[in-house]
Amino acid sequence: MFYISEVKNTAPAEFKTELQQMVYATLQKIGVPFERVDTDEAISMEDCVLINEKLDMQMVKTLFLCNRQQTDFYVFVTTADKPFRAKELSAALNIPRLSFAPVDLLEKMLGTKVGAATIFSVMLDTSNAVQVLLDKDVVSAEYYGCSDGTTEGYMKIKAEYITNDFLQYAKHKPIVVEV
Repeated sequence: MFYISEVKNTAPAEFKTELQQMVYATLQKIGVPFERVDTDEAISMEDCVLINEKLDMQMVKTLFLCNRQQTDFYVFVTTADKPFRAKELSAALNIPRLSFAPVDLLEKMLGTKVGAATIFSVMLDTSNAVQVLLDKDVVSAEYYGCSDGTTEGYMKIKAEYITNDFLQYAKHKPIVVEV
């Protein structure tokens, strides 16, 4: 049985990672309300179905991508139900050959492991080496569901807080794409 806690609107008592601690401190600092749950380790989008039901929202899919030379990096956030087609996204952005960035760079640059990729990782990108790409459908949704930087903590935030308040605070101007 997959464990999901009751819904909470306070930070965890103990933090599992530096990024997770930064997430909650930042949300408090900029006054962004949230709901969250603690869970067993959830890695796949299928694991998120029960989390979606508990928080009454749809989890986003966050991908860490790069160009072939691994010189340009992107956090791409799309809806969970959309299949990722690198060719379509590459064409929409006029970027040849986008692909998944190596796992070691995910951990080094974004401070997360596979399954925990989150928009909040851009706080660790102080040199702005990572461009944020937001699917138009994510931007137009009422709520944004995502990891808190771990594979055992998930949250629900109004999408406008992510696209306006948080990304402005993190000094990352998103590109909205339609795919």
